Amino acid sequence: MPKISSTRRIPRLAAAIALCLALSGLCSLALPALASASTTQIAIFEDGQELNSPQAAQTTLLRMRELGATTVREFVSWAHTTVNPLSANAPSNFNGADPNAYPNSNWATLDAVVRDAQQYGMTLDFTVGGGAPVWAEGSGAPPGPGRTDLNYAWKPNANDYGQFVHAVGERYNGSFRPHGVGSPLPVVHFWSIWNEANFGEDLGPQAIAGSSVSVAPNMYRGLLNAGWSALHATGHGNDTILIGEYAARGIAGGPTKHAPQGYPGNYGQTKPLIFIRTLYCVNNSYQVLRGSIAGAEGCPTNAAGSRKFRAQNPALFNASGVGDHPYPLNLSPVSDGRSDPNFAAFPDLGNLALVLDRTQKVYGSAKKFPIYNDEYGYITDPPNVSAVPGGGHYVSPATAAYYLNWAEYLSYKNPRIKSYMQFLLNDPPSVKGQGLFASGLLTASGAQKQTFSAYRLPLYMPVTAFKRGQNVEVWGDVRPAGFMTSDTHAAQEVQIQLQSGSRGAFKTINTVKISSREGYFDIGMKFPSSGTVRLTWTYPRTDSLLPTGAPGATVYSRHVVVKVR
Repeated sequence: MPKISSTRRIPRLAAAIALCLALSGLCSLALPALASASTTQIAIFEDGQELNSPQAAQTTLLRMRELGATTVREFVSWAHTTVNPLSANAPSNFNGADPNAYPNSNWATLDAVVRDAQQYGMTLDFTVGGGAPVWAEGSGAPPGPGRTDLNYAWKPNANDYGQFVHAVGERYNGSFRPHGVGSPLPVVHFWSIWNEANFGEDLGPQAIAGSSVSVAPNMYRGLLNAGWSALHATGHGNDTILIGEYAARGIAGGPTKHAPQGYPGNYGQTKPLIFIRTLYCVNNSYQVLRGSIAGAEGCPTNAAGSRKFRAQNPALFNASGVGDHPYPLNLSPVSDGRSDPNFAAFPDLGNLALVLDRTQKVYGSAKKFPIYNDEYGYITDPPNVSAVPGGGHYVSPATAAYYLNWAEYLSYKNPRIKSYMQFLLNDPPSVKGQGLFASGLLTASGAQKQTFSAYRLPLYMPVTAFKRGQNVEVWGDVRPAGFMTSDTHAAQEVQIQLQSGSRGAFKTINTVKISSREGYFDIGMKFPSSGTVRLTWTYPRTDSLLPTGAPGATVYSRHVVVKVR
């Protein structure tokens, strides 16, 4: 999604608009074997506004840790890190591959986040993306923000981008010492190459000739190859390296009076599954492209060229996984009223997996890419009271809490999905006349929304009305448990409590030991009566990194009403 400022990376509503996953029997309500579930999926968190603020970054990381996020996605902007980004002329005598060629002040906040994350036992996922400095862009950009807004990238030069990735990779390879600093910076082992290449503001133009020729996939191949080579050259060849980072939706159509370039045109979104097929130089029937259309889209035009395609594009076949940003907007994780066979929203992740597999198969690869959900969340009303473009209104915080837990349960059940993600800790401040991307767990003033508790202690029951004596599934997660199971802390336990009827005290009816770092449990149990179910867990008193008030505090999940008949 597009960046709003140099210190803030928040999706715009217009970009966001443009499951029963059909894998592994995901829709079944029967208790599945744990071996088939994604029991080790990682919890990723992102809030670029807070982490790019020197005043807020440390506090934000500790709050994310308190909530149990083990991995933090950090956007590393090429344009905002480099030298003279608004100049049309490349800096003289500038070696973009050398981290020392950049002002130390441009690295300062990032260096601090890397050091703090190491101290707190958290993993960083570096998304190295645009916008591009003007001096590294191609010609022909239309008038408008694309020439002045550093969050845009128009025909970015892949070689220049590769040099920047080299500088970042070298700086964070575990042995680099900034000038005047005695100890080397910590190593980063998790990377994403570029961001939302199917979105025109991140990579434009998307399509030319009245949107009949898709050109962004060819540019992205160049960026991938440059980034891949740079990471391998700087010692990160065995790291987790993701490709894709796709925006979930898009639009297509020929020129009109109001859109002379058609859609996606210069700055629109290409539907992600169309983008993927073009990226791999195949058509909708998974036949390799040939002839003039192949040449126009930067693809091999003959069989000999196709035989070299796999070797010439190693990231497309050897990456660790594919990132996707499957926002379902205001809809449930299994029902997307704006569904399209070429979308990659949460209900479409099964189809995304199939398309990835089929494009690999064309070139003789049996690779089955893990899918990383690494940008996700629900905008809530309040505070955003505007209508959703395309229909409907944003969900209440209570509904968002339910949907978040439901989505994570579905992710857990599918071994193909390797991460669950929360985008934004804090809602951004309201700006008059603009939609508010209010997907945070906290309001702009710092008050907890219902999603806060739902994220910290997820709880989901696929069946909530059942017969007395029936064994039913209770799934949940003590997300912070991974930070609390070191030698100085006892093994963690979570209590499942029931309030019988509609009033009275909650009583513990089951205690579950947490055996994994990720904190998940998935059990079958019987309920003595109808009522309200919740999880309860107490933070250890001995964790020195917990914020004031958290040590020894007892916390609760959202409530689930069950009916025993």
